[in-house]
This record gives sequence, structure tokens and C-alpha cells, in this order.
Amino acid sequence: MTIPQNIRELAGLKPYDEVEFEYRNKQIVVKPVKRASTPGEEAIALLRGSGTSKLELSADEWLEMTRGER
Repeated sequence: MTIPQNIRELAGLKPYDEVEFEYRNKQIVVKPVKRASTPGEEAIALLRGSGTSKLELSADEWLEMTRGER
């Protein structure tokens, strides 16, 4: 489920945070799931999706390259 960025920021949610839903007073309430995380997990969560490549390769080209076929 995609939560709009402005709502995520107001709620203090980061991308990939887990949430739970509650139905209260005829409203749906979305709350972050509280769980303990290690510093390593937090670092990975912050970096997830940030890698970019300047190579314009198709999926087939990437597979060939990783399999050593190129």
C-alpha cells in the first residue's frame, strides 16, 4: 500500500515501515508497528532503493553480464 509522502512525513513513517490498521469510531487508523531493530537494519532501510546506475541495460543484458555471458 502506498501512503502519500506528506501523510508519511506527518506520521513519522519511513519508506518500508510496517503499519497496522485499526477501525475506531467509524474511522480507519493507520499506526506504525513498534518493533526493535538493530542499527544495521535501520541503515539498510535508509539506503534501500537509493542505488542508481548510469548503465542503460535491459534485464536480459544484466542477466547475461551477471552470468558471465558477456
